[in-house]
Amino acid sequence: MLPHAPASVAVARQRLYSDLVAWGVFEPVADDAALVVSELISNALRHARPLPSGEIEVTWTLADGAVEVAVRDGGSSTEPRLSRPSLSSLGGRGLGIVQHLAKRWGVRYDNDATTVWAVVGVPEHQAHDNPSTNGLAHPTNAELR
Repeated sequence: MLPHAPASVAVARQRLYSDLVAWGVFEPVADDAALVVSELISNALRHARPLPSGEIEVTWTLADGAVEVAVRDGGSSTEPRLSRPSLSSLGGRGLGIVQHLAKRWGVRYDNDATTVWAVVGVPEHQAHDNPSTNGLAHPTNAELR
């Protein structure tokens, strides 16, 4: 769990990258996963409410040759969707970046929470099993598939 605050982007990005490198994930894949989690958290902060605790939940796992990242928030009045901003637009590219870097991504709704998840591929020779982690202090039961 992280505060619903801009500083959470860097905290999660650095911890995810550190975990993936420690697990032996190829650094360019760790870079892609870190960028994806940054975009998902930034979108949650900009467009969604925090969970009732005032926080967002950020999780990741390495399994079956892929890094799965997920960000759970308190939801929004609008649905996360891919947009096509003009070249002069200052924003609106986050989910486009996620779509480009991820094998797949999606949105899951449960009760009053929204989870946006993405799967970033690990090259076949890098794939190996590691335990699930949320990369932060509190374990989670969130299913990332």
